[in-house]
Parts: sequence; structure tokens; C-alpha cells
Amino acid sequence: MQPTLVILAAGMGSRYGGLKQIDGVGPNEEPIIEYSIYDAIRAGFGKVVFIIRRDIEDAFKAKFAGKFEDKIAVDYVFQEKDSFVPAGTNIDYREKPWGTAHAMLVAKTAVNEPFAVINADDYYGVDAFKTIHRFLTQECTPQLHAMVGYILRNTLSDHGTVNRGVATTTPDGYLDGIEERLKIGQRGDSVSYLEEEQAHELSIDSVVSMNFFGFHPAIFEQSEKMFHEFVAETAGQPRAEFLIPKVIDTLIQAGEAKMSVLTSDERWYGVTYQEDKPKVVEAFKGLLERGVYPTNLW
Repeated sequence: MQPTLVILAAGMGSRYGGLKQIDGVGPNEEPIIEYSIYDAIRAGFGKVVFIIRRDIEDAFKAKFAGKFEDKIAVDYVFQEKDSFVPAGTNIDYREKPWGTAHAMLVAKTAVNEPFAVINADDYYGVDAFKTIHRFLTQECTPQLHAMVGYILRNTLSDHGTVNRGVATTTPDGYLDGIEERLKIGQRGDSVSYLEEEQAHELSIDSVVSMNFFGFHPAIFEQSEKMFHEFVAETAGQPRAEFLIPKVIDTLIQAGEAKMSVLTSDERWYGVTYQEDKPKVVEAFKGLLERGVYPTNLW
């Protein structure tokens, strides 16, 4: 069975100031998401599932309708703040959904096969899709998942700090843990993150998570149980987020799963800030000039 690509596209875009998921960066106003889908199709994926909010459904479908449905199966799933919340739970204190692991969980209704998860507004590179497809079709089991890790120096923004999950690995190449580091950026001659307003140096060659994972569908049952516990534990906390690295770390520490770290040397591109966009547009222009993508994707 061909694996599925799950695209997390329900973000608010608060730092960007708009729907960066569908903001054009290609010559025909293609957003980054279209290049990811193109890469997934040629890697061998059989379906794409968009995780979106209902309030952006019309804009999303207007952007992509009729473009690639003849090349890959397409489905939409909606992430709402009450999705998968236990019946009778009071969540009036929340205004928005619960984060990336919650977004992944809502794909349970549409995915029955091994799947990859990506962010809608991140460019991951051609080889990364080939690598995760190979894992999903040849190695993935209910106890073995994978992460495509990127080198920190290839993931920084020139226009502000970024948050990254910094990975540590075992000697045999499995994930040992992910530490979320906040406000990573160039400070003087080194790269550092802030913790309680104190700067801590970070190796520029650290392997970081860019939310590109490969999972067996067994993850849904495991993460749903964790989510219910999380909702109860964080009651009254409007900004608490149920994140994919937390799910992974919980399973690893409990000895219930392993995660292979598939390191990529690809240059990551993303649009965290509006100021990032010109550089991303220029990067895609270069990719087209080198023949990585055709001028007209579809």
C-alpha cells in the first residue's frame, strides 16, 4: 500500500500576518505546499491529507482545486478545538486547537496506512521525500517510526529567531530525545537559544526536527490516549499545546517505540516571517533554473 502524506495546515500564521500556507513563492504563485506535494507524488505517495480549519476551507480549496487530484488522492480533515476531546469536557477557556500532535491525531479518520507528516509552510527537499518513502514502505512497524532530521545551520532565519526541537541520538542512530529550544538565532559570533532570558550556545551542526516524521498508524491509538490525559492535566491553560515531540518522547521513554533519525543535508526553506519570503522566492527560482522542478508543476 502506498503511504500517505499528512500536511499540517491549520496554523494561524500570526507571526507571518496571514495564510502563509497558501502564499505563493513560485513563478505561478505556487505556495511551498505544492512543491512538497509534487515531491511526494514522484517519491511514490498515494494520498495527501490536508489538516485545516473550517474557516480557511474555502480559501484552501479555491487555491488547489483541480490541480493535482488526477495524480494523487486528496482528502481534507478539520482540526477544531473540540476534536477528539472527551465528551463532557469543559474547554470554554480555549480559543484555538491544541498543537501539532492534536492536528496529527485528527488525521486518524482518514489514514489507515504508514504516513509522513509535514508542515504546510516548510520546504524539505526532494531527497527527504524519497528517504521517508523508503522507510515507510520497507522498515516502518508499530514499534518503529522515523524522523527526518536537518542540520541547524540549514534551518535558520535571517530575519528573526526560530524555535527548534534539538535531537539527541543513540550510538545506533535512534532518537534519544528532543529538547525544544526557543528563540534560536545568531548572537555575536555564535548561535544560541534563550532560556529564562539567558543565552546558551548551541552547535551549528546540531540535528533538529522540522516536523517531518514517518509513522505507523498505530501512533493514533497511542496519541489519542495521551491527548485525553493531556487535556485533563492542562485544564484551564488556554495556551497548552500537545506537540508531536512530546508524544514521541513519551513512547521512547516508556520503551514502547523507537524512532530512526534519517539525517538530511537539504537546505530547509520556510516563511516564518514576511521578511523571509523574498529569500524563499529567490531559492525556488534557483531550483527551477537547475531543473529540480518544472516551471509549470501541473
